[in-house]
Amino acid sequence: MASSGLAARLYTGEANINIVGRRKMWFAAAIAIVIISFGSILIRGFELGIEFAGGTEFIVPATANSQTLTQEEAGDAVAKAVHAAAPDAEVLAAQQVGTGGESFFRVRASALTTAETEEAKTALVADLGVNADQVSDNQVSAAWGGAVTEKAVLGLVVFLVLVSAYLIIRFEWRMAVAALASLLLDLILTAGVYSLVGFEVTPSTVIGFLTILGYSLYDVVVVFDKVQENTRGLTAGTSRTYAEATNLAVNQTLMRSLNTGLVALLPVGGLLFIGAGLFGAGTLKDLGLVLFVGMGFGVISSIVFAAPVLSALKDREPKIKAHNARVLARRASRSDDVAPRADRTRPANATESDEVPAFAGGTTPRPGARPVVKRNTTNRGGGAGNRPGKRR
Repeated sequence: MASSGLAARLYTGEANINIVGRRKMWFAAAIAIVIISFGSILIRGFELGIEFAGGTEFIVPATANSQTLTQEEAGDAVAKAVHAAAPDAEVLAAQQVGTGGESFFRVRASALTTAETEEAKTALVADLGVNADQVSDNQVSAAWGGAVTEKAVLGLVVFLVLVSAYLIIRFEWRMAVAALASLLLDLILTAGVYSLVGFEVTPSTVIGFLTILGYSLYDVVVVFDKVQENTRGLTAGTSRTYAEATNLAVNQTLMRSLNTGLVALLPVGGLLFIGAGLFGAGTLKDLGLVLFVGMGFGVISSIVFAAPVLSALKDREPKIKAHNARVLARRASRSDDVAPRADRTRPANATESDEVPAFAGGTTPRPGARPVVKRNTTNRGGGAGNRPGKRR
């Protein structure tokens, strides 16, 4: 009952959560997070997968010499074999894929020649005590990752151009700017989290980035559609400023945004925390992380960033600026008119002891004088003219 009451109050605007009015706070928080994200990207960079950085990948079983290997033991075994063939090669930490008897480890190293790869495999088979067919390798060129990146960037540019055109036609250019700003913030924050966590950037990551583009804009369009509805004919009245009408729209769509966001995050969270974390499906964590972070930030940015940016842009428009001034001036005049009655009938320094009771006739008598009592001189029907009637 309480939740339904809150939802009803949000829709009618009675809850009046001041989101747009605190836009300076949201902008400051967004700037701080963007600085942290860019700092991580510049200092830590990204952990590029073998598809983008190129190199040699070794796949070894999780069971060797009738014993189950740990992630560290598998990485050390591959590093020992690779350094024996190429002392200057770099070997990254092992990643476990799968669980139980079907699990295996993936270990990426620098690009090796065919001879160095075969030498490393031979040493690895002897060290682990497994069959030669249980150890495999993959040679990946960095050119493939570069081609994928180029196509992804081209697709992103085309997507942004088409979306901008749609938003300008459907709404206006200020809403298009606010929506794209929210989208770029979402992408920057997601990239910053990816850099901080240190997950590998794989083709699944690129797919996830392209997926969250549409989802982020979906929620923004829902909010802006309500804003357009609330601000239609706004300047004809003096009840609300543009920022207040925008804040009302955010309140009215808040429950919908939270509900759709939660429903979308549940399966993605299962993909990330259960599939990748619990069952060790390492190939799912790249896609799961980018979707979970991107969708979560998309919901938040559509509420606390897109609408405040739109309000800030609209407040600079001359027509809206004049309307806001009229609304505030009318409120100021109303507050001046509604003054306490006591302030208008009594002096500011008057006290109850200073007040004198009113006497008949409406005047205040001299001190010590007796009050004057007027007699009824109305003609009671006896005489003519204005002669007073007889007293009984």
